[in-house]
Amino acid sequence: MHLVWEEQNGQRVPECTLGELCAEIFAPLSRSDQRRKGEMYLRGLLSAGGRKTMRNIAACVGDRAAEQSLHHFISSSPWEWDAVRAALARFLERSVRPRAWVAHSVIIPKAGRHSVGVARRFVPSLGQVVNSQEVFGIWAAAEGVSSPVNWRLTLSDDWRDGPRLGDPGIAESSLAETPLECVAQGALQAQAWVGGAPRPVVLDLPDTDPAAVARRFGAAGLPFVAGVRGSARVAPAAPGLLGREVREIPAHQLLRMVRTLRRPVTWTDPVTMGTRTSLVAAVPVRLPGTHRNLVLLGEWTGTEGWPQQCWLTDLTDAPWGALLRLAKLAQRVAADFSEVSVDVGMVDFEGRSFGGWHRHTTLASAAHAVHALTTRYRPQPVARPA
Repeated sequence: MHLVWEEQNGQRVPECTLGELCAEIFAPLSRSDQRRKGEMYLRGLLSAGGRKTMRNIAACVGDRAAEQSLHHFISSSPWEWDAVRAALARFLERSVRPRAWVAHSVIIPKAGRHSVGVARRFVPSLGQVVNSQEVFGIWAAAEGVSSPVNWRLTLSDDWRDGPRLGDPGIAESSLAETPLECVAQGALQAQAWVGGAPRPVVLDLPDTDPAAVARRFGAAGLPFVAGVRGSARVAPAAPGLLGREVREIPAHQLLRMVRTLRRPVTWTDPVTMGTRTSLVAAVPVRLPGTHRNLVLLGEWTGTEGWPQQCWLTDLTDAPWGALLRLAKLAQRVAADFSEVSVDVGMVDFEGRSFGGWHRHTTLASAAHAVHALTTRYRPQPVARPA
């Protein structure tokens, strides 16, 4: 008989799943009291109503004394979050059998200036400057479910000065990480945790030079599928395909020139889990200043006009359908972040401690995994031919 633990929102989480995950991810913690507090905090993230503040978490799993103890466990206890994340990644490797690492960027608005990593930054999607944190997650993703395994928090130049740099949890290298480096380092670390053949990294860094993305992931030895703007300039690697000499032109213009090559591809909508069909075309290209052949992939949702989305990838031998379905995993992650991660408190940490932020997001990632695997997971569809 499987015991169940009732969630605040009425969902039922099998106790066996929670217990199995806790036993695995907290095994690297050397002290029994740390393992106990880790499980307590994880249960609080899953059960507390509203924002997952330390007070609300403690109220669900203990008393006022528990609040102080949990605060110390998260903000200043010396346990290593990387070891817990590595165990979580290996757990998901068996449970999800992910197809790709997906990089997901998040802007977290904050009211004050004291939370770790907060700065005023322009947010293109909002068209304004926002007092916020900027974070990058690396997710293990399959068509039916996704879960975060690693996180990077960007730190502005302000964090180089004054007592903020005195936080022993902040490595000097963290102060120099660009968005591209956050994604590359996060993915490399996740891949090292699970081992095996390098898994594709799906990413979208619209403000980063695509050539820089290709060089960085080429050096890392990780294949990539990167969303790019239609205005990104590319050169056909096989000019004869077009019947005439073509130099560097915008990606969307090149794709429109080869639109007669389009073919239908089916993929799974991450919200409805229904089957959808897009038209896709791909063409081998090179980027300015690089010598590697890449593939430019375009998607049309109608029969006319410009492609709605463009991607560049170094998976030059992959079928077009497989490439599109890899790219669409980014939608799976975005949906899971909004519907699961936010609910388990991923964006709720308010402390000033760099280490505290990483420990909180590590346990929130574990809470996401429990929630996603037991309430949202659907078996992956049988592999389809391109």
